[in-house]
Amino acid sequence: MTYAITQTCCNDATCVAVCPVNCIHPTPEERAFGSTEMLHIDPRACIDCGACADACPVDAIFPVDSLSAGQREYADINAAYYEGAEPLAAE
Repeated sequence: MTYAITQTCCNDATCVAVCPVNCIHPTPEERAFGSTEMLHIDPRACIDCGACADACPVDAIFPVDSLSAGQREYADINAAYYEGAEPLAAE
């Protein structure tokens, strides 16, 4: 299982700081951060630790298998952000 960031994301980036495998992007250090509408979790790299969900100040992060019908598209949106990219490794 992996986690997904949903529409209520506020780009706070607290989740980025607590992710032990650096699988949430764009980070504040990346150029795309300033123009993104939301952050994305790489489902291939996520280790299902839940640290991001606990840290999110707006409760925008959920396990993919617990997404409501109206939120399921966000699992695909998160995955699509990384299509064609190599899985991001922990730094």
